[in-house]
Amino acid sequence: MAKKSKKKAYKKHAAFGGRMVMIGFGSIGQGVLPLIFRHIDIKPEQITIISAEDRGGLKETERYEVKFIKKRLTQENFRQVLDKRIGKGDFLVNLSVEVASTALVEFCQEKGALYIDTCIEPWPGGYTDPTLSVSRRSNYALRETMLALKPKYEGGPTAVIAHGANPGLVSHFVKQALVNLAKDIGMDAGTPTTREGWGRLARDLGVKVIHVAERDTQVSKKPKKVGEFVNTWSIDGFVSEGSQPAEMGWGTHEKLLPYDGAHHDFGCGAAIYLNRPGLITRVRTWTPLEGPFHGFIITHNESISMADYYTLRDGGQVTYRPTVHYAYHPCDQAIMSMHECAGKNLHQQKEQRLIVEEITEGRDELGVLLMGHAKGIYWYGSQLDIDEARELAPYNNATSLQVCAPVLSGIIWAIENPERGIVEADEMDFARNLEICLPYLGPMVGKYGDWTPLEDRGRLFYEDLDTADPWQFTNFRVM
Repeated sequence: MAKKSKKKAYKKHAAFGGRMVMIGFGSIGQGVLPLIFRHIDIKPEQITIISAEDRGGLKETERYEVKFIKKRLTQENFRQVLDKRIGKGDFLVNLSVEVASTALVEFCQEKGALYIDTCIEPWPGGYTDPTLSVSRRSNYALRETMLALKPKYEGGPTAVIAHGANPGLVSHFVKQALVNLAKDIGMDAGTPTTREGWGRLARDLGVKVIHVAERDTQVSKKPKKVGEFVNTWSIDGFVSEGSQPAEMGWGTHEKLLPYDGAHHDFGCGAAIYLNRPGLITRVRTWTPLEGPFHGFIITHNESISMADYYTLRDGGQVTYRPTVHYAYHPCDQAIMSMHECAGKNLHQQKEQRLIVEEITEGRDELGVLLMGHAKGIYWYGSQLDIDEARELAPYNNATSLQVCAPVLSGIIWAIENPERGIVEADEMDFARNLEICLPYLGPMVGKYGDWTPLEDRGRLFYEDLDTADPWQFTNFRVM
């Protein structure tokens, strides 16, 4: 007689006794729900999902016996919809698009509820409002609006801001990478415990540039159609981000501002923006499996928050800051979709196809690339392929699972640290978050290399390069 297979036992990291409301139920909401039940002591009747669309997720809500409300939250109705569903000790998990994060954070602070999101969202049109300046349409501006709330709610219920794969998980990758690099160089630095300590470590190691370097190679046998946008994660979110200006934290080693670059005239001053969308702005970067490639500077909160976090000052003078930005090559079908969208002047295709179950092969190689130090370059991150992702968790591909794991860890960290007010990933305990995330990230790799953006340049055509310092942004940019 055949033996019955034993159901795997998962570690419960925390218990939660309040109500949990999840806003939005796209690929990340559907992917994270099973992980919440696996690793948090919580009952189905405690969870309510509110989403404008179900997009195939109703079967999952029925399977897990959670309440689903089909409702679009707007500036006019969100308080009324949430008022009786969120109170003191409850948790709002915001995985939506076009619902303003600052409005939800203030609502949760008033109610005494915990909060998490994966990016700072505006109300509809906030990314592409032509009446706003380019600077005011940026992630820098969205972050400054959120940070303006921090003093008001200091010591209030924890609100974890921008904690998905990136932004979020990659901030923890950077800290682990700095610790690894210091150890390998032979620097007896220990693990810093303060923001200034981390900044000094990055400076002393000689880190000039940090890329969030990502290459997605997942493929579907079904070809992309004309008029269709295909991607492995939120299409609305991707196009919204890509329509914003390309942004980056701006390092103290940089000699020249890009011809189309500008500083913001408000806020922390840690970043610049380019007067062009990220969807058509490319840079040279590197990952261990792919090697050199061209990635897109899609604007993200971590480009600004990390540059700000690692800034060192002497009095009012900035003495150290790395250049930080995203360098992203999405799956090949998304590249074709981006090309078509850009050709229509950033008007998104009417049809969308999120590929999860139809993926046949490929991986998402997501990590942080630290450059300029004594060992050249160091990439640290996840090389999760589609087969392992499917073994690890249902309703996920490699890309979504790299987001769902840090959403889970952010929820758990907030439960464990319930009175931290508004916090970004850089301010959280990186080791605790990695402890929760690593089982879902596949092979974790730290790899050194001797690549620079000057490699094999100027061979066939003249290029205006700064050969004295390979780590200048002008050398990375694809013109």
